[in-house]
Amino acid sequence: MSHEPSTGIMCMAYGSPAKEVDIAAYYTHIRGGRAPSADALDELIQRYRSINGSPLTEITRLQAHALSKKTGLPVFAGMKHAPPFIADAAAEARRAGVERLVGLPLAPHYARISLGGYQRSLQEAWDRELVFVPGFHDHPSFIRAVQGLLLEALAKGRPERLFFTAHSLPAWIIAVGDPYHDQLIESCRLVASGMDLPDWEFAFQSASHTGEPWLGPDLLEAVERSGARDVLVCPIGFVADHLEILYDLDVEAQAFAREKGIRIRRTTSFNARPEFIGALVEIVAGALVRVA
Repeated sequence: MSHEPSTGIMCMAYGSPAKEVDIAAYYTHIRGGRAPSADALDELIQRYRSINGSPLTEITRLQAHALSKKTGLPVFAGMKHAPPFIADAAAEARRAGVERLVGLPLAPHYARISLGGYQRSLQEAWDRELVFVPGFHDHPSFIRAVQGLLLEALAKGRPERLFFTAHSLPAWIIAVGDPYHDQLIESCRLVASGMDLPDWEFAFQSASHTGEPWLGPDLLEAVERSGARDVLVCPIGFVADHLEILYDLDVEAQAFAREKGIRIRRTTSFNARPEFIGALVEIVAGALVRVA
């Protein structure tokens, strides 16, 4: 990739607590500085215990390292809610002499309260040239990579029904014209185009209990309503293993499946797989061309 010597990339992810003792501070940060109730904190601790801690931060570092090797650019990893924070990574980039930074949230679909939050955090921490990537939901290389994951899963057996999923968000985002839901449906349709897929639908997962409506339908409710006995889940809104994959799909959904006497499996997460890193290379290159 041709580039100016002073160009760098920052990979950004949600973050995860490094140790159990860090969960309270992490949860408080997510809540904007408001400490969670004892019951809510205990529930989150139990979830992290059940998956032996989240590997998200380490996976993000691996993704950043692989992207650096492919691009020849310095790549930094910054987290939204846990160390190393986005501001910490921005300071590291400044020390490395970076003048132009590509902000790359490792999430395909834009929502103001998700990717928009990454953008605001980075703008506050970076006072030099910034090129922000506001998602990549329709990028051909991302679509091809998802199709590859589906082909791998389908080679192990064809389910009755396929569910694409993403993290639910508060339902009010629709009223303010947020593109999140529309981008998700577009991604699914692009992936399905030209593929011989089972009947599919889209559902949300991982809604929080905040007392306000969240986007639906919920995955487990949709699976039960479908009547399918053999289900494949493709969490198209996620690119790495973390709590929402390892607990919500591998623990909670599997308990539901056992209770209902059905089979639920999922596609493999990208993590640092070469086809995903290759997609990120193309996404970054496109972003730099647009500002050249």
